[in-house]
Amino acid sequence: MSVIRLFNSKGHHIANFRNGQLHAPDGPNIGHYREREEIFIDMNGRYLGEIVKENRLMYKNNSPYKNTNFGVYGNYGNIGNYGNPGNYGSIGIISVYSDGNL
Repeated sequence: MSVIRLFNSKGHHIANFRNGQLHAPDGPNIGHYREREEIFIDMNGRYLGEIVKENRLMYKNNSPYKNTNFGVYGNYGNIGNYGNPGNYGSIGIISVYSDGNL
């Protein structure tokens, strides 16, 4: 069960993705993955973002899911800290995407 480290556009480590769950770098569950839509939702069922450029978790400003509530999936607990991978490097600005709230 591997962990995928996710970064913002500036290369800062902002989340870990494991088993369909999104976790903060220090471990708490902060969201869930919706495979059908290929998006992440927060703990309240709201659109959180999507993976861009392989390992960047970014918010799509014009996402059709922005105003959709997918329901509460529950809290899957804490996976612990997987360490700090350091800065992954900036990818600059990508049209229609922003770093969101993470």
